[in-house]
Amino acid sequence: MTPSMEPAILVAGIGNIFLGDDGFGVEVIRRLIGRPSLMPMLVFQDFGIRSVDLVYALHKPWKAVILVDAYAHGEKPGHLQVIHITEEDIPTSAPVMDGHSLNPLIVLVMAKQQVPDLPPVYLVGCQPLTFGPEEGLMELSAPVEAAIEGACHLITTLGHQLAQEE
Repeated sequence: MTPSMEPAILVAGIGNIFLGDDGFGVEVIRRLIGRPSLMPMLVFQDFGIRSVDLVYALHKPWKAVILVDAYAHGEKPGHLQVIHITEEDIPTSAPVMDGHSLNPLIVLVMAKQQVPDLPPVYLVGCQPLTFGPEEGLMELSAPVEAAIEGACHLITTLGHQLAQEE
């Protein structure tokens, strides 16, 4: 909660830093955390591949949740997209959670089963170029790296809009 006790907005970075562009969400959060307080209502947290931690975080009374992740949506690499995930978009069941990755949809299914009223959820997704070779890759591709500042701007703008909503 923020000092004024108003519900805050969780901005959750998701991804595996050992799989190339999958580390996008983690890197965006790292950059946002390193900046002076942009908005006291935004709580930045790197979840990496910790699915269960994110499920438990969704138990808090957030005003909204913004997930930041690599998201293949058929555009050119580095393209950013904001998706509002509604209750109807979240199925009632999902495959078993994998301890080595974080699938936002599986997390939302689990959270929906445990939390009667999830807050509004948004995904800021970046079209990846590569998830690296089989042995892994600990760096983002050039187009995804170039999209990070745009993602930071998108997140702060969306956060400001959500904070103003009643």
